[in-house]
Amino acid sequence: MKLVVIGGGSSYTPELIEGVILHKDSLPVTEIVLIDVEMGQEKVRINTEFAGRMVKKAGLAIDVRYTMDRREGLKDAAFVITQLRVGGLDARAKDERIPLTYGVIGQETTGPGGFFKALRTIPVLLDICKDMEDVCPDAWLINFTNPAGIVTEAVLKHTKVKCIGLCNVSINMKHDAAKRLQVEAKDLDCRFIGLNHLSVMNHAYYQGKDRIADVLAVSTSEGVVKNIEKNGEMDLLAREMGCMLSPYLQYFYSEKEMLSKETKEALSITGTRADQVKRVEKELFACYQDENLKEKPEALSKRGGSRYSEAAIHLIDSIYNDRQDVQVVDVANHGIIPQLPEDCVIETNCVIGEDGAKPMTTDVPLTVLGLIEQVKAYEILTIEAAVTGDRKTALMALMNNPLVHDIKDARHILDDMIRAHEAYLPQFRK
Repeated sequence: MKLVVIGGGSSYTPELIEGVILHKDSLPVTEIVLIDVEMGQEKVRINTEFAGRMVKKAGLAIDVRYTMDRREGLKDAAFVITQLRVGGLDARAKDERIPLTYGVIGQETTGPGGFFKALRTIPVLLDICKDMEDVCPDAWLINFTNPAGIVTEAVLKHTKVKCIGLCNVSINMKHDAAKRLQVEAKDLDCRFIGLNHLSVMNHAYYQGKDRIADVLAVSTSEGVVKNIEKNGEMDLLAREMGCMLSPYLQYFYSEKEMLSKETKEALSITGTRADQVKRVEKELFACYQDENLKEKPEALSKRGGSRYSEAAIHLIDSIYNDRQDVQVVDVANHGIIPQLPEDCVIETNCVIGEDGAKPMTTDVPLTVLGLIEQVKAYEILTIEAAVTGDRKTALMALMNNPLVHDIKDARHILDDMIRAHEAYLPQFRK
């Protein structure tokens, strides 16, 4: 099996290599190709050398290499994982800081920040898919690139590539629920519904009984993911809503507090999340260059990708081996949420096998339905704006985002962000 990672210079890459090693008995991976662009060449080289040491220590005969030639690297791939960031962390920093100047949340996947990350990313993913259609038409694309739901929907709507979106939030929510119940996560059957970074766990079955109320009865101070500090209101709100909430819902339900926190951090020595990640990555790549390091360092947990490899490689394993097990992924709706279009992408439990992901029927809590509908309208308009480069559509997308409240602010943010990201938004130059 040939596995290709686009965005191979990402600090997350050792997570994936660890996942391949842990699945050595069920996944016959013989070749791993890390692909990146010129600005990421040093990092992808470091990752390749580190990955080589990891697989050698595991006693595996896997050829690990990197290339800047995407088509050559993709040729005959069985699975392709995308984990790229167009414009790097400098672009993320702009996504975070520019909205804050208008009193609007700046965040990687929600609000205007997520909107502009999608505008930069979707055209690149569609180009990648064109190459896949030519040189590895039977390959599966596992998309981890944020905003994962929007990007996955763009791929499914505009290409012929077999694509499934993936996020590590749901698997971490499951482990959090299991910890609250003091049971093994593998013995807990959790049901999710919603959109990527806007999902809820509305059932948690243990030994045939729904224990979601027991899960919600336990409050914790620790966040589900390392990159989002837990808001104290979330456990109380979850009990009132009757479901466990994705940590990203804090940006919608505690907007004032999250905005205040982001603003203070941006003005302090701490900096925005992009500034923090730059420091973490500097530490990580210093570790990765150590020739004595042959396994994933603990410092990687600070990056925010906890259990990413567990989710990604488990998904690949289930497709390759037709396991027909249940995982939470981003797939076409197909009527699961009847209020949304059939071809839009949702995040929910799916049966995974050689044919891909088949969504399971579940109920949608009324308490979160209205927010889901509004955000999906924003996502659909975002995809259209990314593909066409139409400013009017882009403005309508921003105005449909629940975190943007004023038309003047929306116009200013749109103009400022297009100027700031001009090099990565060629579709808007016309």
